[in-house]
Amino acid sequence: MAKLSTDELIEQFKGLTLIELNEFVKAFEETFEVTAAAPAAVAVAPAAGGAGGDAPAEEEKDEFDVILESAGDKKIQVIKEVRALTSLGLKEAKDLVDGAPKPVLEGANKETAEKAKAALEGAGATVTLK
Repeated sequence: MAKLSTDELIEQFKGLTLIELNEFVKAFEETFEVTAAAPAAVAVAPAAGGAGGDAPAEEEKDEFDVILESAGDKKIQVIKEVRALTSLGLKEAKDLVDGAPKPVLEGANKETAEKAKAALEGAGATVTLK
């Protein structure tokens, strides 16, 4: 197997959805027995950087923000879903849920945003897509 350069790896990661990237991070953490410090910031950074100025009108149609409006009655379940979607730690996920309305995912594609919305609503949260 050929060794990939850092740039080649980054290009491969750009092609992944946030859910796929989240699954990769979890597998990486388990395999190497480490914890990613801020995977949500890393996952959102390429999407935010890509919206720079080349074709913002086109990208806005393809990118959605998943906004947590309220946690509802099942706050613990909502925190678990936020952690699963973002790879945030327990404290960070709790702070996000407590501070609603706040974005859970930013710049996600339509499929990922709809899956995240369904998962959060299934846990009892109120969610909007923007």
